[in-house]
This record gives sequence, C-alpha cells and structure tokens, in this order.
Amino acid sequence: MNATHKAPEAIEVVNEVEPDAPRQASAGGPIREAVQRTWWDRNRHGVVVWALRALLLGTFLIVWELASGTVVDSTFISKPTEIAERLIQWIQDGTLLIHTWITVQEILLGFFIGAFVGAVVGYILASINLLYQVLDPFMLALYSIPKVALAPLFIVWFGIGIEMKVLLAAVSVFFLVFLNTAAGVREVDKGLIDAVRLMGGSRWDIVRKVVLPASMTGLLTGLKVAIPYALIGAVIGELVASNQGLGYLINAAAAQFDTAGVFATIVVLTIVAAVLNLGVTTLGRHVNKWKPVDQH
Repeated sequence: MNATHKAPEAIEVVNEVEPDAPRQASAGGPIREAVQRTWWDRNRHGVVVWALRALLLGTFLIVWELASGTVVDSTFISKPTEIAERLIQWIQDGTLLIHTWITVQEILLGFFIGAFVGAVVGYILASINLLYQVLDPFMLALYSIPKVALAPLFIVWFGIGIEMKVLLAAVSVFFLVFLNTAAGVREVDKGLIDAVRLMGGSRWDIVRKVVLPASMTGLLTGLKVAIPYALIGAVIGELVASNQGLGYLINAAAAQFDTAGVFATIVVLTIVAAVLNLGVTTLGRHVNKWKPVDQH
C-alpha cells in the first residue's frame, strides 16, 4: 500500500521539475550568449588598449614638438616634424631603402644563425646532464663578455664586410637563446617523462612529445629577448667599421650634427624590431596551441 501511494507523489515531483527543462534548453545558456556577443563586446579591451597607446604616443609627440626650441635647444633633440621630413627625404632619394636593406640582411641572418645554433646546442647540452654541468660555467663566462669588445677582433678575422656584422649579431643572439632553451629543457616535468617511459615510449618519443613542446616556452622567451641584441650586434658592427647600413647613417648624421637624421634612423630600427617581435609572437601562438588559452 505504501508503494502504491508513493508512486504518484514521485510522478508529481518529476512533472514539477521537467517542465522547466525545455525552457532552460531553449534559452541556450552561456553558449548562445557567447554567440550573440557583439564585435564591441569581443574586442572592447583590445580597442581600449590601442586607444590608450595612441593617446600616450600622440601626447608625447606633441609635448616633444612644443618643447623643442623653447624649453630645450632643438639642436639636441630635434623635432618630430623634422624627423618626419628627413624620413620622407631619405625615402624619396632611395637612401633609406639601400641602407635599411643592408642592416635588415645582417639582422635576419645573424638572428637566424644565432637562434638555430643556440637552440640546437641548448637542447643537446641540457639533455646530457654531465656535459651541461661541465660546460655551463664556461658558457656563462663567454656570455658575460661585452659584445662590443668582440667587434675589433671580428674585424681582424673577417674584415669590414657583411660577414663581420652577421657574426657579431649571431654571437649576441646565440647565448640568449642557448641559456633560455637549456633552462626550458631542464625544467621539463620529470613525471611526464616517466609516464611516457612507462607507456613504452622510446627516447625519440620523449623528445618529440614531451621535451620539445614543454621547453618551447624557454626557446620563445630566448627568441624574444634576443631580437634587440641582434639589432645591437649588427648596428655596433656598422658603427665600428662600415660604409653602409643604418649604423653608418647614424655615424654620418652625428658627424654633421644632424640630430633629425639620428632620430630618423632610430625610428627605422624601432620599426624593424617591432616587426621581428610580431613575427616571434605569431610563431609563439602557433606552436603553443596545445596550451590553455590563458597560458599563451
């Protein structure tokens, strides 16, 4: 009897709960809300960030323009308008294209050579514990040598051609990529490696599926940090001994007290560095797709 009386109550409870279910499902929940978000909702933060950046840059340029010649002698700081005029002049007569292309070649060749060798050596040495412990202090000692001090020696060895600038940039990049890559390899979770071994994975499986992906953050950090050093290496080589390139333009402009020319060259170098940074950032997003979004 008790069973027969309780059954209708259970049915009534179900009937009271179930009618709400279709209404909740039809509402679509968070999924439909995400789909219905407007372009502004999705990109509001990025737009605000870029607007603030533009405002900050515009304010700085206006203050610079007004202060030049009034608060500070324009001979020392020039003016944004004069720098723009110099850039336009160099673009029109082809000076900027010729010298920028020379420097870009040196930067790219030095960056890729130094990054490739640094990454390979970093992976190999960090994977062999005894070899890494033996060579680590020597690598740190070489890294501590100011790269400017190597320029005269490289001139004696390789002359004043493009080879000297490329190698100086490559040496500057090598140590940064090597140190960050080696640190990334040595910080790989040992538990992941043991798990792959327990599942019967070979040494190549461990390298390909665990070490390389997990240490990619260290490599990418090294690449980002090394970008300005590639520029520094190439430009230092041009400043020391060269008759072409952006470093040569800086020397020539400074010798004529052409502050606008010096700043114009610095602007070009800044743009080159920004483009290289964008390339490395894009590469990082591509290779880190396996990570959660908040860790990219």
